[in-house]
Amino acid sequence: MARAGVGRPRVVIVGAGFGGLWTAKGLAGHNVDVTIIDRHNYHTFIPLLYQVAAAELAPEQIAYPVRGVIRRHQNVRFLMENVKGVDLERREVATDDEVLGFDYLVLAAGSVTNFFGNDSIARHAFGMKDLGESVKLRSHILASCEAAAHEQDPEQRKARLTFVVVGGGPTGVEFAATLAELVWTVLAKDFPEVDFSEAQVLLLEAMETILPSLPENLREYTRRTLEGKGVQVRLGALVSGATDHSVELKDGTVIPTHTLVWTAGVRASLLADNLGVEQGRGGRVTVNEFLQVPSRPEVFVIGDMALSQDADGNPVPQVAPAAIQHGEMTAANILRHIKGVELKPFRYRDRGTMITIGRSRGVARMWGRSVRGFTAWAAWLVVHVAKLVGFRNRLLVVTNWAWNFIFYDRAVRLIIKGSD
Repeated sequence: MARAGVGRPRVVIVGAGFGGLWTAKGLAGHNVDVTIIDRHNYHTFIPLLYQVAAAELAPEQIAYPVRGVIRRHQNVRFLMENVKGVDLERREVATDDEVLGFDYLVLAAGSVTNFFGNDSIARHAFGMKDLGESVKLRSHILASCEAAAHEQDPEQRKARLTFVVVGGGPTGVEFAATLAELVWTVLAKDFPEVDFSEAQVLLLEAMETILPSLPENLREYTRRTLEGKGVQVRLGALVSGATDHSVELKDGTVIPTHTLVWTAGVRASLLADNLGVEQGRGGRVTVNEFLQVPSRPEVFVIGDMALSQDADGNPVPQVAPAAIQHGEMTAANILRHIKGVELKPFRYRDRGTMITIGRSRGVARMWGRSVRGFTAWAAWLVVHVAKLVGFRNRLLVVTNWAWNFIFYDRAVRLIIKGSD
């Protein structure tokens, strides 16, 4: 346990994601006592979860022990606990085992999959918000192919080989492309007894376009690239319900399938609903320009939980770079507040958007320019490797990517018992 200083300000950080971890890094070595609370003992590199689900990377390659990150910082400690609630009046955080008092609170508990109140979808869809969900989805995809290998009924076999991805945002596009490559370049060789011409990967988007934040030329390039990999892109396809063997659309279409992957939206951690403070769209907590709850200057809300604004008054996106910037600014402002110095307002720096579309293809918007193809893909690789926590993880990820690129293979085709 970290050594506590007598009378030093106590900072409690809920969540060891990008926002929470970067806040802790900014406070490390200063005259404050920091406690990070998370229900997992590791930090997950969320942008690569879809590659775990598609058997491209192993879970441990995109995760790093929190204690390994903070062990050199004597003023930072970690608690692996589940947060049950927060009492803002008493300045206390309650976990399953104890109650912690705080002078400053940083809520960085992230987001959860948003099923928009549709219970049937929530029951039958797979999400990709943590390692457990991604491993479960990977095992299910592989198990579906195993089931198809001995299925005698042609309709049932086709349903086993039909994979539906809902949501035409970055995660949906990246996963659909990677899944298509897994199905037709790897699994087709693993299962010679299965006719993979029956397989389908469908990307459903309720709007009339995918990747709406990108210019039209990049959106069209993305769609053509997906279709070239075998992905069926269906626009204006609003999912209304699901069962364990079908997906139902609002127009009455029924798609026989055993695999529904939901990437169509997220909402703030449910912890936000019990704070008694103002919330905006997706349950995000409304914060001021300093990322504080307006009525509680000692409480900062950052990352996916926060509804902050950019220079144009638009909501800051729920992406890793924004959470990192939130964390850095929050740490600096806590130290300013302790010293009685005026706080600095948060200014989001949009460094662009990068999206891969499978092997050697990508789209990006950087420095006001549109980039596509191999260049965008290579830039995505460099940026994501640089952001991974831990040299070992960077080395393993690069090695895995190189293996997959050279040999058209996926090394992590494991069905984990109990995950499906």
